[in-house]
Amino acid sequence: MIGRPRSPRPSGGGTPVRRSVLGALAGIAALLATGVTAAPASAAPDPGATTLSARERALAFWTPQRMREATPLDLLTVDRSDVRAPALRTGKAKVVAPSAPASAAGPLAFPHGGGPWSGGGAVTKTAGRVFFSYQGRTASCSGNAVTSANKSTVITAGHCVKMEGAWHTNWVFVPGYHDGQRPYGTWAASKTLSTPQWTASEDINYDIGAAVVAPLDGKKLTDVVGGQGLAFNTGYNKAMYSFGFPAAAPYDGEKFIYCSGTTTRDFLLSKDHGLTCNMTGGSSGGPWFTQFSEATGTGLQSSVNSFKYNFFPNSMYGPYFGADAQNLYQSAQSS
Repeated sequence: MIGRPRSPRPSGGGTPVRRSVLGALAGIAALLATGVTAAPASAAPDPGATTLSARERALAFWTPQRMREATPLDLLTVDRSDVRAPALRTGKAKVVAPSAPASAAGPLAFPHGGGPWSGGGAVTKTAGRVFFSYQGRTASCSGNAVTSANKSTVITAGHCVKMEGAWHTNWVFVPGYHDGQRPYGTWAASKTLSTPQWTASEDINYDIGAAVVAPLDGKKLTDVVGGQGLAFNTGYNKAMYSFGFPAAAPYDGEKFIYCSGTTTRDFLLSKDHGLTCNMTGGSSGGPWFTQFSEATGTGLQSSVNSFKYNFFPNSMYGPYFGADAQNLYQSAQSS
């Protein structure tokens, strides 16, 4: 099993987080057969969908002022440990094609360690900020709309739906957020989900979350903004692009930031992808793409922004999308 991350340092002023002790592998194995675990995104503490009134309360809760004042949830940080990461469950490679329109984008530099995305394209509509209540505070992460059977699925990080044993409440997704603007509306979650390993013990290898958002003005999410594709079990050492809305210094959450480069496989505590990237707190849950086209802004989501090592501050890590990530996606899109 992976060791317990130490008390994380704030990423430039973001909300500090404390990690719970990671559970035994035997406990995780017992959960594998159960698939993903779902919990409400608003008020009720028991697993299941929230009521319409709870979704309405979440929408009413997130005023422009609260969004401006939301504290970025830190990227998880991990210190050295002498324990080993568990083996990931893998399977056959699986690709889900994007459903986002191939709108024009401009070429940018590759690789890139972090800066504003000025290329345009579909990703500027499918990616967005995530807002929620966490331990009595307002907080923010990032997320991305993906192609799904229910046309309502958002992929994010596990710690952006659940942290320290508690599911976040008042959970909403704002696609295309920029400079305080919400051009495609605010979408309240009817259900939030994560992998069984994250739910049980907050295992950093499985830091993946999802949300199913309710229709807005009679329309479904990807009918409005489109959906990116996904890729599962497709290997390591890939050319990838990472996106997010970092809100801790030197960023402020108002700009859409990206990193790009050829990833490496983490050789220390996890089985994650690694990428040179200077994004900070608030970018957690933002999408990583393989086969990303700068010409159209479309790609295959293959990971999310998850954590940084204290001793590698300019490297970002994202979980491998294996069998459990695929099960999470299937559960979300069938909800």
